Amino acid sequence: MKVKTKRGYSYTTSHKINTLLFMMPWIIGFIMFFLMPIVNSMVYSFNIVGVAEYGGMAMEFVGLQNYIDLFMTVLASDGTPFMRIFADENINIFSNTPSIVVLSLFMAILINIEFKGRQFVRLVFFLPIVLGLPIVINLLTVSTGGDFTDAAVTSSIDSAVLMEVLTTHTFLPMGITMFLASLVANMFNIISRAGVQTLVFLAGLQTINPSLYEMAKIEGANAYDVFWKITFPILSNVTFFVVIYTFVDLFLASPIATHIHWFAFRANNIGVGSALSVAYMLNILLALGILILVLTLLKGGFKKQ
Repeated sequence: MKVKTKRGYSYTTSHKINTLLFMMPWIIGFIMFFLMPIVNSMVYSFNIVGVAEYGGMAMEFVGLQNYIDLFMTVLASDGTPFMRIFADENINIFSNTPSIVVLSLFMAILINIEFKGRQFVRLVFFLPIVLGLPIVINLLTVSTGGDFTDAAVTSSIDSAVLMEVLTTHTFLPMGITMFLASLVANMFNIISRAGVQTLVFLAGLQTINPSLYEMAKIEGANAYDVFWKITFPILSNVTFFVVIYTFVDLFLASPIATHIHWFAFRANNIGVGSALSVAYMLNILLALGILILVLTLLKGGFKKQ
């Protein structure tokens, strides 16, 4: 039986129309401010772009030469080959994404626990998210004279010392030891990028019916069972969204964006800069497709269990 609204549409059709109207501002903004630059970048990447004799833009078609130069002869502004930069960025992003997601889930669980002064702790924790981390750092610099922020932002644990401790006192493989050392050395950057994800996880935790936890306690379930049997399965869709958001956010903050700006507006090599932006966009889409495929397979495995 189809339920109809006052306008005579079915509920499903009305829901689709409302969804389209809700997305319309984003669709219009994407077409006006993003689609045309993407198309222009693709066109420029196959051409040598310069200034025409009587003004305007002149383009000379060179095919894939800009892409060949990008990965064979052209170096970044710091002298690093772009094949190495792409490989390092993909490794860093694929390794940092799980760390940020796990840390944000852990912090959301801590903030969601009932204790005195919880509202004040939430205010302090989410202040950098609302105002922005650079603004909070500037406020701390003014109020503390810069000593506190210098110690928090610039100092980090020496990864070489940490690796020496791990290799001496543990029997972990060298690959795991290097990963742990780099993770600890990059901890401040990981924490600074986990704010929005923590907020999303906190919103998801607050949608869980408390009666589920009460029933689990009555049945004798411990905290481990409650997390893996109740909390984590219910947050599966939220976790999927957080992983995708973190993945894309890390790609957008990549130094490759700085190299694109340098080639296009500093070195006056718009063709190579456009080729770099197109190659980087394809790299993001490919990596995102692999990530979504892996997450879908993992999600299907959890549902079967």
